[in-house]
Amino acid sequence: MRKNRLIKSIIGLSTLVLLAACSTDQSGDGDSESISRAESVENVSMNMESITSNSGMGEMMHDDSGEIPEGLLVAENPTYQVGDIVTINSDHMAGMQGAEGTVVGAFDTTVYEVSFNPTNGDPRVTNHKWVIKEEIAEAKDVEEPLEPGTEVTLDASHMEGMKGALATIESAEATTIYMVDFEPTTGEEMVRNHKWVTEDELSPN
Repeated sequence: MRKNRLIKSIIGLSTLVLLAACSTDQSGDGDSESISRAESVENVSMNMESITSNSGMGEMMHDDSGEIPEGLLVAENPTYQVGDIVTINSDHMAGMQGAEGTVVGAFDTTVYEVSFNPTNGDPRVTNHKWVIKEEIAEAKDVEEPLEPGTEVTLDASHMEGMKGALATIESAEATTIYMVDFEPTTGEEMVRNHKWVTEDELSPN
């Protein structure tokens, strides 16, 4: 008797499970939910890719402390003075191209474009603009710019994984560089003390 009841219970439970599965298949809600989740994951992945730039800025995290490297000389007669309002004509970061900025520092130095492998395991950053000679261990006490292809160690912390990273010099130029505050054109919060922008990447507002 008990055996018969048990068999009937099992058959009944199996029927309910089968009906629930059929109902889900007919409505398509399960498939829709799976597709929706897959699309969300894809969208997140695309958004992460969009904030990684081939110009070498990587993820949009940067040092906003405004700390000046030791030995960096203030420009004596820069084209743009501290407090000047400028337009930024570079795309180091999302929302930077065409943004209105304010000059907060102007300095004379040698600037380098570099490629490097971040110390935190992130993908290699290529053609990063800019690192200055005072932020490169092998360049600090050298008068002449280092040649392209030279292997160096970065002493800058503009991005996560940058400080201490091994890098390759891509180009070098003696010029005036600027530190700027700017409001991204993407509507995000004000970026403070962005390092660095060269003179030819700025224009009067």
